Amino acid sequence: KPFSLKRRARLPSHEPPPSVTPAPLAAMVKYSREAKNGSKSCKAMGVDLRVHYKNTYETARAIKGMSLRTAQQYLEDVCEKKRCVPFRKYTGCIGRTPQAKEFKMSQGRWPVKSAKILLGLLRNAESNAEFKNLDTDNLTITHIQVSMAQQGRRRT
Repeated sequence: KPFSLKRRARLPSHEPPPSVTPAPLAAMVKYSREAKNGSKSCKAMGVDLRVHYKNTYETARAIKGMSLRTAQQYLEDVCEKKRCVPFRKYTGCIGRTPQAKEFKMSQGRWPVKSAKILLGLLRNAESNAEFKNLDTDNLTITHIQVSMAQQGRRRT
């Protein structure tokens, strides 16, 4: 006997659907830290980026405290391998380079993909600052955080 599905006919109900009022949202996304003065700061965020966590952590730590322009120039130099990113925490099997003497370290690398991702985030933060009519030449990076991304789906 072949398998068959029987569908029930839905009769239209004359009752109106219950009115659902959505709860007011406080913010679209949650940041780990809020600025003391929101009108004089700007934010940018990337979620679950396909980039190595440890390389991005060290690159972000290297640009913290820099002004926006110097951070952008530094990351462009990292992409061209003129300056290195010092590895301070994750130092296992990291080679030594004389470029790390700039940071009083001996170990460093040139994580190009992480530098390009962070350059994109800085560019986004700069456009957010322009939208808020802030002076982009006086921006400094006061808070930067890197968290591990969600694991990618295996296909085999």
